[in-house]
Amino acid sequence: MKIRLAAGLLGLAASGIVFSAPAMAQEEVPSEITVSGTVGLVSDYRFRGVSQTDKEMAVQGGITVSHATGLYVGTWASNLSGWGTFGGSNMELDLVGGYATEITSGVKLDVGLTWYMYPGGASDTDFAEPYVKLSGTVGPANLLVGVAYAPKQQALGKVYASGADYAAGIGNFGKETDNLYLWADGNAAIPDTPLTVKAHFGYSNGNSGLGPNGTSVAPTGEYLDWMLGADLALGPVTLGVAYVDTDISKSQSAYLQPNFSSTKNGSQIAGSTVLFSVGASF
Repeated sequence: MKIRLAAGLLGLAASGIVFSAPAMAQEEVPSEITVSGTVGLVSDYRFRGVSQTDKEMAVQGGITVSHATGLYVGTWASNLSGWGTFGGSNMELDLVGGYATEITSGVKLDVGLTWYMYPGGASDTDFAEPYVKLSGTVGPANLLVGVAYAPKQQALGKVYASGADYAAGIGNFGKETDNLYLWADGNAAIPDTPLTVKAHFGYSNGNSGLGPNGTSVAPTGEYLDWMLGADLALGPVTLGVAYVDTDISKSQSAYLQPNFSSTKNGSQIAGSTVLFSVGASF
């Protein structure tokens, strides 16, 4: 899970392309393509419970182009700092492509791939992660379950067994490792209010050391992350607050130090925190 803002939908007419029916029909033909996007500010960018901005603020934004057939492509970006720099990059740039369709009444299947890029970082930073998501509604709640599996790649490899080995340059160079992430999301609007409550639970299983650039998508190899929060819609603007945490203790991650900590004071970057966000969609 990423604590970030995701894209919505907008008709292609906004870009100056208009589809219309013959005058006699007096009806508009739906656009085959929709464009959506978001821009926002978060108090900390947490990727699966771990801070990617050294526990500082992040500016984020994305855009998605969807076709009526269910195909879509998009991109999303955020600034980075500390643990999330992947060898020197100050930005994460994700490229996403996939296909979404309703497989039965009220149940949607979404299959795609995210390509995580870190422009300006060291070599072997980028990696690909296919995903499958199922979503639907149960009463007033919107629910989603997903699985993301990144096959063996050098960017995910257990090159260094510890932070000390990384500092000394002692590693298994060229090593490739895979990564599995399972998660469930839910949200529900509170009737007659602009409030929506939300929750997330995730499970990571991957590299239990450090990758080629001193980081890891699954820092301690296997851990849980979760989130509880609420959003307040004020017209096109949404204000959010969320409690985020993991089960990674300081003692469990000690072998990753000093990598797996804030560069400012050495504090835990996967501990509990309250995040705030403000964003707008189009």
